[in-house]
Amino acid sequence: MAYRTLAVLLTLATSAFFPATAQQSVGPRLLTNREAGKQLLKLPKEEHSFEFIVFGDRTGGPAEGIKVLDQAVVDTNLLDPDLVMTVGDLINGYNATEQWLEQAEEFKASMSKLRMPWFPVAGNHDIYWRGKGRPTGEHEGNYETVFGPLWYAVQHKQCWFIVLYSDEGDPKTGEKNFSKPECQRISQEQLDWLSATLKQASDAPHVFVFLHHPRWLKRYGEDWPKVHKMLAANGNVRAVFAGHIHHMRYGGAPDDIEYYTVASVGAHLGLDAPQAGFLHQYHVVTVRPEGIKVAAVPVGTVIDPKSIPDALVDDVLAIHRGLRIKTSMVVPAGNDAAVDVDGTVDAVITLSCHNPGSRAIELELIPQEGEPWTYGPDHQHVIVAPNSDGFTTFLLHRTATQEPFTLPTLEVLCDYLAVDRRVAIPSRQVTIELPPPSNLGSADQEHNGVLVLDGKGCLKITDEQIQLPDGPITLECWLRGDNFTGRRGLVTKTEMSDYGLFCSDGTIDFSVLLGDRYASASATGAVLRPGTWHHVAGVFDGKQVRVYVDGKLVASQPGKGRRRTNQLPLFLGADTDKNGGPTSHFAGLIDEVRLSKVARYVGDSFVPPAKHIPDEDTVLLIPCDRDFGPWTIDRSKQHSHPRRIGSAHCTVSDRK
Repeated sequence: MAYRTLAVLLTLATSAFFPATAQQSVGPRLLTNREAGKQLLKLPKEEHSFEFIVFGDRTGGPAEGIKVLDQAVVDTNLLDPDLVMTVGDLINGYNATEQWLEQAEEFKASMSKLRMPWFPVAGNHDIYWRGKGRPTGEHEGNYETVFGPLWYAVQHKQCWFIVLYSDEGDPKTGEKNFSKPECQRISQEQLDWLSATLKQASDAPHVFVFLHHPRWLKRYGEDWPKVHKMLAANGNVRAVFAGHIHHMRYGGAPDDIEYYTVASVGAHLGLDAPQAGFLHQYHVVTVRPEGIKVAAVPVGTVIDPKSIPDALVDDVLAIHRGLRIKTSMVVPAGNDAAVDVDGTVDAVITLSCHNPGSRAIELELIPQEGEPWTYGPDHQHVIVAPNSDGFTTFLLHRTATQEPFTLPTLEVLCDYLAVDRRVAIPSRQVTIELPPPSNLGSADQEHNGVLVLDGKGCLKITDEQIQLPDGPITLECWLRGDNFTGRRGLVTKTEMSDYGLFCSDGTIDFSVLLGDRYASASATGAVLRPGTWHHVAGVFDGKQVRVYVDGKLVASQPGKGRRRTNQLPLFLGADTDKNGGPTSHFAGLIDEVRLSKVARYVGDSFVPPAKHIPDEDTVLLIPCDRDFGPWTIDRSKQHSHPRRIGSAHCTVSDRK
């Protein structure tokens, strides 16, 4: 009976760190009623493990560093380690008792929010005295009264955590000064205690050592080698952790003892270089029977998934997708035009910012500076209420230069103002829309040109720009296609409504939606040849829809009724989709696009005009001779200059 009792106790003691293996488990660890693929699933280790976290220095930096410590505490509670160690400099110190006690209380208040035990290490900021009446040992007495022993050891899950005190000072004078080698001494009393503690921990699977100053660095005297010799002789010391220097370092693993210097949890950082170890962080140590793994985690990067509910994510996505920054008003800043054909801009613009979300957002609008543009001011902040519009203004100035005219741009930074934090939404570039010069297109054009389309670009004219009454229309242009294969929009705004010219597979088609169905005239077979200039025209006269190629009637269909209109754009070189985007692009050249509010061509044939002259019936006239900035010129009286999309552009050419 005694033998069985002893066996049970031994089993329990062993399983505390090395629990039952998979073979000893009751029942299978993998359950499935599928035989296929079972061998692909590798089971995790069942051995016992735990984690602890090491905090770096809190002080030696700005007072607001306490907020960094508070955040590290929040992170740590989410990670839920068994315990937390520090490496000293808990308070700013370098003062007398009254202020020292206030700072100690502040640190302990932050650390009290940890859900697991924490263990302090004494640093120079915690010990050094400044002021009158300096006692022997300086703040050592206060430290041991408030925080605990200057050196001690703690056992946890058969592992040992040994805390050393690295500021005992000069053994002859008692002076404490980490800059002087003679003050960097560990007393014989502490060494004797360390030796006895290591002996007691000799059977432990792992031993960890903590102190404030990284004494193994040469700048801290020559006292450490004898300590390292003691640690190495024990055979089970896995790692030594220190702080003080406010940046991370890895000192290697002499005699299989890893040396780590932890950076900061609120202390001053000498550089803004997180990739070189200058950052607020803590070390996370995972302990297994066979060894340890150490990871450095930046403060504030651990996220509580419960803090990101469905509503917040949906709202952020809605804002990211639906945030709209657009020009709502442009007025001259002086006596001249806001935008002139010589490229001069002198305007005050008002931007509207639409927030589609259910919480407020803060925007920072930053104009992209650079010649020839100047702005006033250089940025604006706007807070936009939920599901509302906010407004702000800029003064824009551009000098006339030989450089091509391009629209200015903004960088938009957006913060979603959640209940407990700001959420940064990815920044975006926004074009500041300006109206074309009021006198653009009024002068005679002295050279010929064509619109070049690569199968991706096109011209866009908004529905608001097109003043086309119900009744007869004529839509015409010259074209030279590179490839007609597939569906190809030529000049269209059809989407179960309105009108359009298509040249799909080389067949010209003109469609007008009258009442509840399209009236379409479509040529039989492919009459358009790649690489050849053709004139095409679609005509609706109120009774019939006709389509002409090179002045000859190729198809007609009866058609009566009112045109069903839409608010979608008219595209030159593409069709429109239901969202107003271009699709079914044309590749090749287009010239002399004209939309008229009369039926210009009757009968079976006519001579196609090489050039058009605007008249009272002209709604749009895009001669494709030249561009100005983002616009291609409309020479009708409406001056509805289309916007260029993609690589669409006009180039000088003698059309033949």
